[in-house]
Amino acid sequence: MKNSSTISSKGQVTVPQEIRNRLGLSAGDRVEFVMEGERTVIRPARSASNPFHKYEGVLGTFPGGKREINDWIEDLRSDKPRKK
Repeated sequence: MKNSSTISSKGQVTVPQEIRNRLGLSAGDRVEFVMEGERTVIRPARSASNPFHKYEGVLGTFPGGKREINDWIEDLRSDKPRKK
């Protein structure tokens, strides 16, 4: 078995280098074991929260508000600029 490992007395497993590379794992990363029917899959653990929430509000508010931002985006997407 090319990519196999032995469970230690503490229940620990060394993930083979090829698998770590494929999953983009490095020291300190968390993994989760997911049962899918008869299979068990190892994958990088997903964060319970959105990692971008900590940045909400750091830039303050846009002077024109949400409506002005949406109008600007609409102008960028259309062929003809809207009349103001």
